[in-house]
Amino acid sequence: MKAMFYEAFEQAPEIRTLPDPTPTEDGVVIAVGASGLCRSDWHGWMGHDPDIRLPHVPGHELAGRIVATGRGVMRFKVGDRVTVPFVSGCGHCGECHSGNQQVCPNQFQPGFTHWGSFAEYVAIDYADTNLVHLPDTIDDATAASLGCRFATSFRAVADQARTGPGEWIAVHGCGGVGLSAIMIATALGANAIGIDISEEKLAFARDCGAAATVNASGVADVAEAVREITKGGAHVSIDALGHPVTCFNSIKNLRRRGRHVQVGLMLGEHATPQVPMAQVIGHELEIYGSHGMQAWRYDAMLSMLSAGKIAPQKLIGRRISLDEAVPALMALDKAEATGISVITRFS
Repeated sequence: MKAMFYEAFEQAPEIRTLPDPTPTEDGVVIAVGASGLCRSDWHGWMGHDPDIRLPHVPGHELAGRIVATGRGVMRFKVGDRVTVPFVSGCGHCGECHSGNQQVCPNQFQPGFTHWGSFAEYVAIDYADTNLVHLPDTIDDATAASLGCRFATSFRAVADQARTGPGEWIAVHGCGGVGLSAIMIATALGANAIGIDISEEKLAFARDCGAAATVNASGVADVAEAVREITKGGAHVSIDALGHPVTCFNSIKNLRRRGRHVQVGLMLGEHATPQVPMAQVIGHELEIYGSHGMQAWRYDAMLSMLSAGKIAPQKLIGRRISLDEAVPALMALDKAEATGISVITRFS
């Protein structure tokens, strides 16, 4: 198979011809129809993720068609169109039995613990626990865009933060995660505020349903700007970027008993951000993480998509080739492009 491949962190990946994968007894092999590029892939390439063992094939947002199955797979067959959460559970531990596969201690992560989907084929373990059937009405590129940013944002907004109609939600960072969160919050009846330093991204946030926007480079105090818009602070706030400044502002701009959800990864030199703990205690704030979403929760998200309540396809910016994905991956830390880049051509 043709795949993106690197043997050292921070060195330019190459496109190589590698052996085709074979399925484990409880796994499948998927012919990749589309794979999204995500900032998490950049973190992995930089060496920030301890799960990655070199040499490596990245990629974790995928959709495609099953071409081979292991003997133990019962719920899926060759020919099925599927996607998979980027965090997949083993199906046997206590967390999986409680329905929380996204925090499984034995988790399988294509593109991190195993070779990923920047390739013509990818092997996925624990298929019966983690694969999601795709309706024919959803194309591969749209389905791939659900796998990390959109699904993680859905869990963050709907499940972790319990965002309700009429509430104010501040979204710090209007990249793929942030725009997804704005779209989902708006569909749930909340009032979203998009916060970024790019006027182009803020305009896109308004197109995705943001009730208000804040240019962080144009105000003296982001938290105060949010408090002014919301008449007292956001009920919910999301750090969709993963930076000490956005994390701090996201907690600081909450009203009393507000909920902060950390979605953007905090790795490397950003792993220990400053937190306004006196405010957390005095205002009884709630702080959550959001690390993917269980396969069984996809039904709710797909139902909203089918009903036209959300439109993740609107977030796709560029459809690129596997070759074009090499420089795109290396530039993901700059976050200059609006929308999501998705690999749709592999040969």
